[in-house]
Amino acid sequence: MMPARRTVELVSSGAVPAAAVNGSDLWARVFAALYDPLLWMGERSGMGARRRDLLGRARGRTVELGSGTGLNLEYYRDGLDELILTEPEPAMRTRLAQRLHRNRRQARVLDAPAEQLPFEDETVDTVVSTLVLCTVDDPDPVLREIGRVLRPGGQLLFIEHVRSESPRLAHWQDRLASPWRRFAEGCHCNRATLDLIRASGLELEDVQETSWRRMPPIVRPLIMGAATKATSD
Repeated sequence: MMPARRTVELVSSGAVPAAAVNGSDLWARVFAALYDPLLWMGERSGMGARRRDLLGRARGRTVELGSGTGLNLEYYRDGLDELILTEPEPAMRTRLAQRLHRNRRQARVLDAPAEQLPFEDETVDTVVSTLVLCTVDDPDPVLREIGRVLRPGGQLLFIEHVRSESPRLAHWQDRLASPWRRFAEGCHCNRATLDLIRASGLELEDVQETSWRRMPPIVRPLIMGAATKATSD
């Protein structure tokens, strides 16, 4: 039996919530407005192509965690059984719904935190996490939720920035972690996310280590790949 979940708000692909920014503080609203411009150079310098490569692998019932302003939307292929975009921050969710309306893609926007996904056990084929596991307070409950909702053989597709293998850069990530977290709405620039995924019990596949060009050095180290939930046999 699925545990009790928080009440969620569903937004159809053709609707924009009239007052979805209610509940966001001033900096959250400013950050949501700045998010796309801040990432623009990074998107043009390789991140957009990485999103396209990764999301082309999505299949079946697909749930995206922390969809933000919807930068992934244009890269999903047609033919998914269902596309559900979760975003708990009201200011981001407004921009996500607006982009979805412009994009005219069939999808739902869902007000739900990654730590408490309102889905039954083993009912999702693909979970997508792009630049999300760095932002949650504690990634362990999120990874447990991913494992819970994925069907056996289901996949987690991820692009995440991580703690650097370079001692010098890792030192600066540690030094700047606190001010960066305040600026970037909770982002932990020094989180060893690959180790956390490995420890979650999901089976890692073809992980690539790369760099987020044209972005601040403390968030340049990237991992991209997939992890699957083991089948029962």
